[in-house]
Amino acid sequence: MNIAGIRTDYKKMTLDEDVVEKNAIDQFGIWWEHAVQSKIEEVNAMTLATSSSNGKPDARIVLLKDFSEKGFVFFTNYNSAKGIELSENPVACLVFFWKELERQIRISGSVEKVPDADSDAYFYSRPVGSRIGAWSSPQSQPIPSRDIIESNEKYFLEKYGEEVPRPEHWGGYIVKPEAIEFWQGRPNRLHDRLLYTLENEEWKIERLAP
Repeated sequence: MNIAGIRTDYKKMTLDEDVVEKNAIDQFGIWWEHAVQSKIEEVNAMTLATSSSNGKPDARIVLLKDFSEKGFVFFTNYNSAKGIELSENPVACLVFFWKELERQIRISGSVEKVPDADSDAYFYSRPVGSRIGAWSSPQSQPIPSRDIIESNEKYFLEKYGEEVPRPEHWGGYIVKPEAIEFWQGRPNRLHDRLLYTLENEEWKIERLAP
């Protein structure tokens, strides 16, 4: 396979600053609805990029669970690699890529833990198996074999049954956006890119060269 020869010519839609919303969250909401209506599989999957205190980058896929004017929410183990990195350096970038729509969104900003009540509400909405999983996995830690996870799962299922409490080491984060870039694929790699930057609680819109 000639990897260098793999390419797609994007030509489905355009992105014009004269017709987009003035508020970046409103514009995200419009694109989100388009993506949902397009029945994109795991539409809420997004790359979460973090870095350690010494600037070493890291990234993985997580799932968006809510968004509003306040920011973008996901849940995880606070003791995981991303949790440790966010405690050391509480800033992050999120990336959505919806190839079916030839669209990408990049979101960057500061990160905070959500209130315990919000973490509780989401945790108790999860299936029992997922709640048990939050107890069973010492996420990101080396383990000698999968037997450890399966043994933990059995232990906590017997311990808690259907009444599984939320672990203190598990909960939500909110990425509070300071910049959001909307990218629409265009022919010949001359893509449309609009960058929203939050300045004095107002969104500034600029077109970026592709």
